[in-house]
Amino acid sequence: MAPTAVDSSAALPTPASVKPRSQPSQAREVDRSVFPDGFKTSGQHPPLYDKLYPYSAFPKEISGPTVWSAEEYASHPEQWTHIFSPAEIAELSSAADAFLAQNLPLTGINPSNFPLPTMAPSLSAVRNEILNGKGFILYKGFPVREWGNHKSAVAYFGLGTYIGYPVSQNGRGHILGHVKDLGEDSTQIDKVRIYRTNARQFFHADDSDVVGLLCLARAEYGGESDVACVHRVWNILQAEHPDVAELLTRPVWYFDRKGEVSEGEEPYIRTSVMYLETPAEDDGPAAAAGRPGPEQRLYCKWDPYYVRSLTRFSDRGVIPPLSPEQVHALETLEAVCNRVKLHMVLEVGDIQFVTNSHVLHARTEYRDYPPESGMPRRHLMRLWLSTPADEGGWRLPFHDSNERKRGGIQVDDTPPVARLDAD
Repeated sequence: MAPTAVDSSAALPTPASVKPRSQPSQAREVDRSVFPDGFKTSGQHPPLYDKLYPYSAFPKEISGPTVWSAEEYASHPEQWTHIFSPAEIAELSSAADAFLAQNLPLTGINPSNFPLPTMAPSLSAVRNEILNGKGFILYKGFPVREWGNHKSAVAYFGLGTYIGYPVSQNGRGHILGHVKDLGEDSTQIDKVRIYRTNARQFFHADDSDVVGLLCLARAEYGGESDVACVHRVWNILQAEHPDVAELLTRPVWYFDRKGEVSEGEEPYIRTSVMYLETPAEDDGPAAAAGRPGPEQRLYCKWDPYYVRSLTRFSDRGVIPPLSPEQVHALETLEAVCNRVKLHMVLEVGDIQFVTNSHVLHARTEYRDYPPESGMPRRHLMRLWLSTPADEGGWRLPFHDSNERKRGGIQVDDTPPVARLDAD
């Protein structure tokens, strides 16, 4: 029988050293009147440079469950698509109604106050597949038109907490984001976040472990989704462009923070594009010898808009400008992603979850229906989810690797908010 997208009996093994997800990871105490679930988004940080590996330590070729072919998946959508059953919709509906009846803040939702006892095993398998397998899933049949935006947001948010911990997506603390064209100028890439425009998004990863998108309304034209397997891209780069692969492993890339900066932080981050995981607890001898252990996977952190938008600093000599070799590398990375991409269209009621560790995603440019049509503008609800290392997430070379809400964007003590529409 062909594999399916959701199969709780076929979950990939989780390393024995990983704590079960029910155990909390370490985090600093925060004011629960501001952060209802007791945890603050960690935010953007530079890597721990002494934990970065040289190119010579990286694999020449990657194999295993994280490497997949778009050609195969395009003809077998059942391997990455799951249609919600009536029983699953009923369970989500019941949990959402119960949560709404308690008048709790959406910012405090979690599996304990959003119980899904029947779905939990399959969601655990999906989480494992997202983290350790192909890296994405497309759910279909979420009844957004029947439920409306408020109940849909609660049910979607509650579902997402079984994948990871919601983190802030911008400097205003939005933990429920909205991908919608607000008429902002997409050419002002040093100021504008592209998800608030209708412009094309090149292949990139978000500042979280997993990103979720719920489609509430489609555009008249475009706005379609592509995903690319980072490990297949790496294999191609190693075979055809080893100079590019080498450059991507060096911490010579500057990423813009676009003003979303806490007091005392720099407005950019110097980092790599390709990393190796830090060693597991039992990989100590390999680490001491300066080489990666057998289970250290390749991780990608990339967004060309954030790399190209720093001319306000490079023009003044504050940071180096992109070299011709770097421009060639970013263009090559995009070209290879386009060679291996899997294309999908998110219909109304579809939910896409994608890892940001070993899958890059993109979006085509789009055009909304004209106002006189009476049709809504394209609208996706977005979640950024954290999966800390001590709960099965990737072991990243950052100081917050074990924090429950690692990554995301946090400006000082800005409280989390969960709006029902874009603002």
